[in-house]
Amino acid sequence: MSNSTGGRGLQPNALSTFDTVVMAVAGSAPAYSLAATTSVLVGTVGLASPAALLYCAIPMLGIVLAFGRLGRIDVNAGAAYSWVGRTLHPFLGFISGWALVVAATLFMVAGSLPAGQMTLGLFDPALARDTALATATGAGWFLLMLGVVLGGARLSARAQLVVSSVELAILGGFCAGALVRIGEGGGVVPFDWAWLGFGHFAGVSGFAAGTLIAAFYYWGWDVTSNLSEETRDGRRTAGLSALVGVGVVFALFVACTVAIDALLTSGEIEAGQTNVLALLGARIWPGVGGKLMVLAVVLSTIATLETTLIQVTRSLFAMGRDRTMPGALGSVHRRWNTPWVAVLVVGAVALLLFVASNALGSVRDIMSDALAAIGLQTTLYYGLAGLAAVVAYRRTLTESLASFLLGGVWPLLGSVFMFCVFGASLTQLSAAAIAIGIGSLLAGVIPMLWYWRRGSAYYRPAPLDAARSFAAGAGQSNSATRGPSYVNAGHPTDF
Repeated sequence: MSNSTGGRGLQPNALSTFDTVVMAVAGSAPAYSLAATTSVLVGTVGLASPAALLYCAIPMLGIVLAFGRLGRIDVNAGAAYSWVGRTLHPFLGFISGWALVVAATLFMVAGSLPAGQMTLGLFDPALARDTALATATGAGWFLLMLGVVLGGARLSARAQLVVSSVELAILGGFCAGALVRIGEGGGVVPFDWAWLGFGHFAGVSGFAAGTLIAAFYYWGWDVTSNLSEETRDGRRTAGLSALVGVGVVFALFVACTVAIDALLTSGEIEAGQTNVLALLGARIWPGVGGKLMVLAVVLSTIATLETTLIQVTRSLFAMGRDRTMPGALGSVHRRWNTPWVAVLVVGAVALLLFVASNALGSVRDIMSDALAAIGLQTTLYYGLAGLAAVVAYRRTLTESLASFLLGGVWPLLGSVFMFCVFGASLTQLSAAAIAIGIGSLLAGVIPMLWYWRRGSAYYRPAPLDAARSFAAGAGQSNSATRGPSYVNAGHPTDF
């Protein structure tokens, strides 16, 4: 079946396995996540913070497995938007895609101003306190990443490799230095392997609070699935790259958190807030160490702005291609093979929100609540995707123990965990944050019903079934399911 926007698709085979591993790591934004969240995590569970990251990674890996298995039978830039729609219900699929779009747009707004402030702070701390200058600098970084994403998948991968390599080299070097110092007994608190156990949690409530916070460290690795149509052997590569990427960031998260717990006092961590990595860097390498860690956070923020742009624009591209959103969003640039209309629309909306949230105090307060509610969107579409994998593979689960565990139990565990985090968030967020989080999801009902009434074929899907797809030989061709998400692998359906 031809593409609904005229048959022109994204550039195939533009990315290698290594490229997508780099994207997965950058998507989770190691330095940014550590800087933004570690003081909150440590303040909540103390020395159990490494354990929270460990035990959160287990169900998260279930979602990674779910994405990988779904990607094998449906290569689609929309990822969860397509998979959930074809297994659970098209309405749930659309809401999954909408949730990612909302979360990604808000996150880009959240990331741009800190990027501007930290960039200026590298030169003069006084400049970072100039809101207008920080806003302009952050907008400059955002526009630069917008141009990179517009220039195509290969340009995005090259830029990402440069930025993320420097970030990871800095983080890895300081982690190594911290572990050596801890091993020599130079820590404020002696390291104990019990930090990775359950003993330091304050009961079940403490465990739940810690894993709730830790869940937001990992978001972003699924950019590999949104890039699957542009990746060589996308059926296999997207899932494998996500798995490797999550493994890398997990190791960095745990190592850095152990270093922070051991080398900084609880008072320093609490006072440091988002500057905690700079404090760690200065403790390991007095003088220049702090600035190098700030540089790592700046680079991480820039890197994740790029991957977030990729996720939201590819999702909108898939929606436009399926006519569940304006068809122009499914347009592909003739030279760069990128969804240029989606890129420009997202850029305009994000810049508008960015400037407004930093120019007007009341709007900025609203944006603060909106950003706090991002977890509602991310855990919702992760949870639905985990459930979709179980449904899509239901007829293969009894073929072997590995199929049962990797295709059924683990993704289901991940899905239940995500829904529990979603529910827990409703009890911990402010009323305004909940209203914005749920309200933004409900706003998606308007375009969903509009395009459903207009007869988009997305709402008459060919069910996604692993057994039938593999029987039809879908696993042998990377391009078999590229195109509109309502086309079944090996079983195109006429409407």
